[in-house]
Amino acid sequence: MVMMIGRRAALRAAGTVAFLAGSGPALARSQTLPTVFADIEERTFRFFWDCADPDTGLMPDRWPTRTFCSIAAVGFALTAWPLGVERGWISRTAVRERTLRTLRFLARLPMGDATEGVAGHKGFFYHFLDMKTGLRAAHCELSSVDTALFHMGALFAAGWFDADHPEEQEIRTLAIDLVDRAEWPWMQSRGTLISMGWHPDTGFIERGWDGYNEGKLVYVLALGSARHPVAASSWQDSWCASYNRFWRGEGAQRRLAFAPLFGHQYSECWIDFRGIFDAAMRSAGFDYFENSRRAVLANRGWCMDNPNGWSGYSSTIWGLTACDGPGDFPAQNGKHRYAGYAARGPDNEPDGFDDGTIAPTAAIASLPFAPDVCVAATLALRARPDPRLYGRYGFADAFNPSFRDTSARVETGSVDADLGWVATDMLAIDQGPILTMLANYRTESVWRVMRQSAHIQRGLKLAGFTGGWIR
Repeated sequence: MVMMIGRRAALRAAGTVAFLAGSGPALARSQTLPTVFADIEERTFRFFWDCADPDTGLMPDRWPTRTFCSIAAVGFALTAWPLGVERGWISRTAVRERTLRTLRFLARLPMGDATEGVAGHKGFFYHFLDMKTGLRAAHCELSSVDTALFHMGALFAAGWFDADHPEEQEIRTLAIDLVDRAEWPWMQSRGTLISMGWHPDTGFIERGWDGYNEGKLVYVLALGSARHPVAASSWQDSWCASYNRFWRGEGAQRRLAFAPLFGHQYSECWIDFRGIFDAAMRSAGFDYFENSRRAVLANRGWCMDNPNGWSGYSSTIWGLTACDGPGDFPAQNGKHRYAGYAARGPDNEPDGFDDGTIAPTAAIASLPFAPDVCVAATLALRARPDPRLYGRYGFADAFNPSFRDTSARVETGSVDADLGWVATDMLAIDQGPILTMLANYRTESVWRVMRQSAHIQRGLKLAGFTGGWIR
């Protein structure tokens, strides 16, 4: 399943207001964090620098398991590398050279509707690419969301490399060209609904992007395209059309719900939603940033209540999102079965599934939304007495303290009779939000650049956003 439809999309395919009450305070510049965070950030940066192919710049989907490039992972890598420059972990020259090498490689790859020998079609890339050739791998889908995640990284690179140096000028040209190649109206398989993807042998995936999940970034980019934009009505008529099915809670807990926290993080990694409002959030009285804050607290609250009785959950050990898991096994508590890679979250929310598996990225990458509880969670995760959880490149993808069957043949990871299961791999699409969101919390590094992007400005305005930093 993870080789089809964008990894996380597959799990679902079966007047102007300046700032409204309840939206939460804007973050101040240069926020400080406990010293352990610097180590987490540097190790996570090293993951993106060391694991990318030095010749192609392509980033593997996971490590240390040998695997394909994920085009979404490239977007996170393009974002991570300049953040390393800002922190003094690497030189601007080294990052400039690698970024340019990556964009040149992608720009020259063959495209077309063939089943093999191409990297994509109509400006969209296949979800998985061969690490050396850059060509389609594993019969995967042409992915709208994974291409969009790459586009976000490309736009960040275009904005961050702002010098007159000829290589930085070329970075800007290549990045914008790659973004504008995507023929978004073609990806609208039914009316204004943007499909999750396309296969050369079977056509468009039936499931499309409508709210609420990580798909905001898909529509913002499709609306903001300079060459192939979709109609402005697409935001309201398709993305927002099903919002009524996603509202949960009352009063200060009311929110657009989506159980896995990645759905509240991905668009927010690059887009600063503080104090800007579309029609839906103007009516609700709070912005999408506040919506994410409420989702984080609901996720934590579910783990604290722990209705399924899993081991290890607490006020500081929590965080459910899409991640690796031990595999398909019965659970002793008579609740859910355990699962391998799956979207996880509170059972009472859309796409909810709780099998006791916690992913560090869920809490750490949510830090801008709820700093106090997320700092406490990060410190607790780092203090866990399990050497498998934190290593050379930071946190392993996930762990499950309830899964202690040492005789089980798990899909990935290892099992300890006392401490439970811990994943072997790190996933780029989980590591990326950690580094990106901590940078946003510290200095607004990514948001600051992306607020200047013509594509993002254009897309948000056409979606009806007003207020705040939108000019």
